[in-house]
Amino acid sequence: MIWLLGITSHLFAADLAILRNGFSIRHERREVRGSVTRLYLSADKSGYVDVPNSEIERFERDLSPAANSGSRGVTDLVNTASSRYHLDPDLVNSVIHAESGFDPKAVSSKGAQGLMQLMPGTASQLGVGNAFDPGANVEGGTRYLRQLLQRYDFDLIKALAAYNAGPQRVDQYHGVPPYYETQAYVARIVRDFNRKKLAEQKATAPRHTVTKAAPLQSTSTARAAITQTTQQSAH
Repeated sequence: MIWLLGITSHLFAADLAILRNGFSIRHERREVRGSVTRLYLSADKSGYVDVPNSEIERFERDLSPAANSGSRGVTDLVNTASSRYHLDPDLVNSVIHAESGFDPKAVSSKGAQGLMQLMPGTASQLGVGNAFDPGANVEGGTRYLRQLLQRYDFDLIKALAAYNAGPQRVDQYHGVPPYYETQAYVARIVRDFNRKKLAEQKATAPRHTVTKAAPLQSTSTARAAITQTTQQSAH
């Protein structure tokens, strides 16, 4: 595939990708792959996000990893919230990627706000006073996603559909509602999440084994991963 020919840049200390929207993403390594830069969130490449090159203003060395939540990068915010609510941070990153493209100031045509695109009513119910505050938004959005997973017995597909279209629509149609936007939204997140899991498998596979893996089944694989994460953490 063409994107495999991209220039690779290996980092041996955490850096910050400073985005044009003013936000930053802390990462350990990065690779330029065509029109996007893949930012690896850990040294072993177990998690990553793809950011359009045009959205990156510059890179800086992360000199303050212990900074408060108001100035932390999205990686720390996601890791903290994911740990608190027993979710895979790769899933939360995939949701943020689909919702706002990591823009903390994003506002949808329907009024959803911030990184995880919380509607004002939902934000209020979650106790999020300022949806444009990255820390509060990720905290609230991750908690809401956890609530939806519990509501639908950890069925990731239904939970994602409810995050996009609302629980009432999922209940009405007993599954993903027949809306193109919602169907495309669910498919995009599952595809991105599974791509991260496949990359982790390849990164941890012994060098002498065949690295080419069979395609992951989107619904079953994603659900199994989240179910395992949440159920094991709940005990």
